Amino acid sequence: MSYVKALKCRECGQEYEKTAKYVCEFCFGPLEAAYDYEKIKKDISREKIASRSLNIWRYRELLPVEGTNYNTLEEGYTPLIKADRLGRELGMTNLYVKNDCANPTHSFKDRVVAVASTRALELGFDTLACASTGNLANSVAAYGARAGMKRYVFIPSNLEKGKVIGALIYDPNLIGVNGNYDEVNRLCSEVAGKYKWAFVNINMRPYYSEGSKTLAFETAEQLGWKAPDQVVVPVASGSLLTKIWKGNQEFMKVGLIPEKKIRVFAAQASGCSPVTTAFKSKTDTFRPVKPNTIAKSLAIGNPADGYYALRTIAETNGGAEMASDPEIVEGIKLLARTEGIFAETAGGVTIACLKKLAESGALNKDAVTVAYITGTGLKTQEAVADHLKSVTVIQPNMEAFEAAHLVPA
Repeated sequence: MSYVKALKCRECGQEYEKTAKYVCEFCFGPLEAAYDYEKIKKDISREKIASRSLNIWRYRELLPVEGTNYNTLEEGYTPLIKADRLGRELGMTNLYVKNDCANPTHSFKDRVVAVASTRALELGFDTLACASTGNLANSVAAYGARAGMKRYVFIPSNLEKGKVIGALIYDPNLIGVNGNYDEVNRLCSEVAGKYKWAFVNINMRPYYSEGSKTLAFETAEQLGWKAPDQVVVPVASGSLLTKIWKGNQEFMKVGLIPEKKIRVFAAQASGCSPVTTAFKSKTDTFRPVKPNTIAKSLAIGNPADGYYALRTIAETNGGAEMASDPEIVEGIKLLARTEGIFAETAGGVTIACLKKLAESGALNKDAVTVAYITGTGLKTQEAVADHLKSVTVIQPNMEAFEAAHLVPA
């Protein structure tokens, strides 16, 4: 049973049937799922959620699907780690890291694709497609395979090798486009207009984006049914940031967690930072940019939800920061050295910006803070390969080992 009443325009409020539609016909605003929260409040409870499997579908009442025949690889319920060692380095006493590297294809995109592909099957589609900066390509290829669907995945042709292999292993139709993500996305919008395919981040976007809320749901549950005080979220399209905020608001609305004001902070790479640049310029509009950063998974120069991300930051008294390529590399290494988590470049952006926000005083260092790590560094090894210690090679005997001075005196 679905608790979604309709698809609703975020600008003018016009409502539509729950089909594969993503743009308002009246004002061209984006559509999103509108729920019957009163009905949800009567049917949902902490006890009911706790009795279910440890995946995103434990929050089924707040997800935009009709039935319970989920297309799933058991995504979600990833670790929330108390990051004490990292916190000490940054002077933060209540720092947590949400590690979404632990998902089936090793990124948070499994959450959104699980929801989008499930809804696509409900609507009768046989082909799953996407425009991707990498992680989404892996997820669509994998979840489409799981569902037995045909798959068309469009990527910039210069994508990291690990992400290309991570998609090809599932045997999709992988199309490399000579252009950046924004150009890939424009092509996919044309393709979506001609072919009756379920493009997860185009015509299926109202359903797809809702999957990101589960990061907020899990965090609140793992914190003992309470929201964090402040969150640091990497920003590409801006959807993840807005949906994490929405997820917390929904949990409050249906009575699962106490009311609380949460501050939301955006993390971007300085080589692609339209949202952060707009925030620092104190404007509510952003100017599209041409990406130039090692954080390719965040390289969206014209973010679809950029305006809403800016609005969320402003409404929550949050902030935004950016990190250079060298700072991103240091962020990856810092998280790995202190907490044993190897994050991709987007995670390096999160940690580098977390560090800068803490040092500037923008973050409350004693507040419960959650930093979101959205993908594994195994996909972006090129970014750090030339910035690590070399291997110490020795002969196979004790004298050689001790002569190498590897043991402290």
